Amino acid sequence: MTRQKNDAPQPDGIARRDFISGMTGAGLVALATRPASASAMADTPSPAASAAAIPDPATYPPVRTGLRGQHPGSFEAAHAARDGAFTGPVEATPTGEHYDLVVVGGGISGLSAAHFYRTALGEERKILILDNHDDFGGHAKRNEFHADGRTILSYGGTMSIETPFPYSYTAKALLAELGIQPSSYPQYDRSKTTYAGLSRGIYFDKATFGRDKIVPGYRSRPAAEFFAEAPLTEKVRADLIRVHEAKVDYLPDLSPDAKAQALKAMSYQDFLLNHVKMSKDALPFFLGQGYRNNMRVDTCPAFMAFRANAPGFQGMEIAHQIEAEAEHFHWPDGNASVARLLVAKLVPGVFPGPQTQSSIVLAPADYSKLDDPANPTRIRLSSIVVRTEHIGKTEQTTEKAVRVVYSHGGKNQEVTAANVILACFNNIIPFIAPEIPQEQKTALAYPSKVPLLYTNVLIRNWQAWKKLGIYMLSAPNGYHQWATLDIPMSIGGYESAATPDQAVVIHMVRNPNQPGLPRKEQNRLGRWDILNTPFETIESEIRGQLDAMLGAGGFQSKRDILAITVNRWPHGYAYTYDTLGDPAVPDAQRPHVIGRQPFGRIAIANADSGASAFTNVAIDQAHRAVNECLISRGLT
Repeated sequence: MTRQKNDAPQPDGIARRDFISGMTGAGLVALATRPASASAMADTPSPAASAAAIPDPATYPPVRTGLRGQHPGSFEAAHAARDGAFTGPVEATPTGEHYDLVVVGGGISGLSAAHFYRTALGEERKILILDNHDDFGGHAKRNEFHADGRTILSYGGTMSIETPFPYSYTAKALLAELGIQPSSYPQYDRSKTTYAGLSRGIYFDKATFGRDKIVPGYRSRPAAEFFAEAPLTEKVRADLIRVHEAKVDYLPDLSPDAKAQALKAMSYQDFLLNHVKMSKDALPFFLGQGYRNNMRVDTCPAFMAFRANAPGFQGMEIAHQIEAEAEHFHWPDGNASVARLLVAKLVPGVFPGPQTQSSIVLAPADYSKLDDPANPTRIRLSSIVVRTEHIGKTEQTTEKAVRVVYSHGGKNQEVTAANVILACFNNIIPFIAPEIPQEQKTALAYPSKVPLLYTNVLIRNWQAWKKLGIYMLSAPNGYHQWATLDIPMSIGGYESAATPDQAVVIHMVRNPNQPGLPRKEQNRLGRWDILNTPFETIESEIRGQLDAMLGAGGFQSKRDILAITVNRWPHGYAYTYDTLGDPAVPDAQRPHVIGRQPFGRIAIANADSGASAFTNVAIDQAHRAVNECLISRGLT
């Protein structure tokens, strides 16, 4: 992700950093529902919509129904590999195909790796990208709806180009090659006018706070005024006002440097309870909040909470480095547009000619061209790799090669390649690349990726939001901890809802957590939770939560919900280190550095290998992996 340097405030005065921090604080079929029963939106266009203009779900994945993200059929073979199903020799039917490069994973890192490889060795090089999902892009997931004659887009994964640090030369150069100009973003963003007068609100739920109540203006109104409207006891209200407004140095005997070190050694919860002396009764207000890669109040180091602009530190001088931020760019479908731009460059025929950062938004994609034998670069979907291993010379090559076995349609097939780049999750690599040394396998198994649901709910209109005075909601104790109206944009012929009478997407975020447990264990249990929760339960929770939150504004889920898409990411954000849960060791000894080392003709590229859940990191790691491939063959 990046952000613009002259950061304009959100409609209520919240800076973009707070918007992004809030959003990050909180699979495989899009279910579109009629007000009373499940159905595909593509089957229920309004009279104004042209049926011919609505893509067929059978050939166009972004409009498919059901769970999206890591969907049924995309991970079972990987779990079988994890559970020992492929420990011995793996039999497969040879396809007879030999490639210069096989990339395992068609996300931003995998697509970038294919691009860098072609740039280094020539566009005629044969490349095969294998992906376990039914769509390309990985976590950069496009969700597409059609209603009232309009195409309505949202992001089912990676939201934006945005980071807390500048992009590398490599990442900037790739963006420029794709025609992406982050500095142009303000001309497309319609937030300040569309949501003028609206603010961020907090949902105080009945089960926790005694009654359902939305209070608008969090962090944009004086704390005393804001909390005066909340259903709280006087003690809790006073505590929360003090945490948000008091300019007190809670570590008065320490220097700014010592304060920073002390805050790195305690959780934000410990800081609030033991130093701010906040009552435990006020803690529920913070339980669902997320700080930096979805760390919770009990697992987030207090120093990271301070850096995320959490309340309680306004009277303290704390030593820290100033973060020079890169620029920001957001598309209606998030970074799925980056993936689409890469595919447009890699595979002729998928998109109608060259694409720009604007035209790609509505450009039609012909998925039948992804795996066209006539193209040097091919993308093969619904193909999950279960084994990579070095072999001797093949009939197609005079040099040693790598055998790649993948499951497609329930059958194992194999191809060979001169190089392989594993652009999949670190956790699965030890099970599909058994030749890797044990120390490296242990390092690859170290991270516990952040589980989450990115849920998109298409509603008939957003009059209830307007009436309640909000465009974004934090629900500290809700099933989904965040809900926000999609960012309104006008780009490449695409027009978001401009008035409260038009259909719009509510973007919701759920990060299951288990307070009191270590962070990695919370992630593990959260992964189990969302993998084992059926869609029907999730849908019921969505409807109940939106009715409770927005009912006072006139919202009725049975009448107003047109479609629900749940993007399930049990293995979501890349794991990042923190000063509470991870040992302080030199960078060279970090698990992600040990884990990403090349092995023979096999290299590793993904956000995991950079220990950071950002698009630019995925790009940089792809570039590194390609260089390692070239070195392995004596080509550089």
